[in-house]
Amino acid sequence: MTTSSKPWSARLAPYRRPDNKRAILEIAYTLVPFVALWVLVQWMLEAGMVTTRIAALLMLLPAAGLMVRLFIIQHDCGHGSMFSSRRANDWTGRLLGIVTMTPYEYWRRQHAAHHASSGNLDRRGMGDIDTLTVEEYLNKGFFGRMMYRLYRHPVVMFGLGPSYLFLFRHRLPIGSMNEGRRPWISALATNAGIALMSAILIYLTSWSTFLIIQIPIVVIGASIGVWMFYVQHQFDETHWDRDPNWTHENAALHGSSYYDLPKPLMWITGNIGIHHVHHLSSRIPFHKLPQVVKDFPELQTVGRLTLMESLRCVKLTLWDEKKGELISFRELRKGNALA
Repeated sequence: MTTSSKPWSARLAPYRRPDNKRAILEIAYTLVPFVALWVLVQWMLEAGMVTTRIAALLMLLPAAGLMVRLFIIQHDCGHGSMFSSRRANDWTGRLLGIVTMTPYEYWRRQHAAHHASSGNLDRRGMGDIDTLTVEEYLNKGFFGRMMYRLYRHPVVMFGLGPSYLFLFRHRLPIGSMNEGRRPWISALATNAGIALMSAILIYLTSWSTFLIIQIPIVVIGASIGVWMFYVQHQFDETHWDRDPNWTHENAALHGSSYYDLPKPLMWITGNIGIHHVHHLSSRIPFHKLPQVVKDFPELQTVGRLTLMESLRCVKLTLWDEKKGELISFRELRKGNALA
């Protein structure tokens, strides 16, 4: 891949320095348009004209996109890459967690486990899309297979699942309930913040206006976010290993995609599509990721995935250890009469 003898962690070290001024600007670039769209949609809904209301509902889509970008900023705070101050990162992350409906400390721990084990077949289950091997799937009974198929169905994976995750599951520290007070404090404090924010918005508008605007923004934003997370690891060229063959650098380069989206979509998703670089060095601020790819052309072809190509990733559901690739249920049926 590269003629340099330096590990990627060393080569990317100069990009890891946070830029406080740029961080504030990125938050402003995202939060101000988000609030403005929220207010504009409210005004258009109350205008009374049918065409104006339809236009208002269409504007919920970019608002949801901006919520995704706010989530990426919160995500960078969790990696300590947004500000040079840990306190600034943590408090920004906590406050944004109220908007994104994601408890900051609880989510940060789950996501750190994802980075520590992504692409490792022996350490699945923390912050990942649940993925079974062919053998594991075949060893399950009828009910187990049916539940996995249901979980992997696009309507659940990208529709019902994300809504459940952000609206309901994040209200409790699922998976961390027995790990002391911090996950509980994170979840319950975020819930209190959400309740306060909702009460203020309802007071300033109305119950119906709040529900018509806020719930679709969260639902659409959640679906976009889960889709992005999905295609960053569930794609044709991805690779999984078992211990002791698993290494962090190999998992980043071969288990994470470079989702090469059009520039407007790359901006609104906080460049998180440059995911192989993010996994190589998670302390790089999201706004520096495009520069990394520009400075290291060899990274431009690693795991590259276009928008159209990504649509084919939906069918990939099982890891075939013999072939070393993700396959679909249909491919399994063709090769195995028991499936």
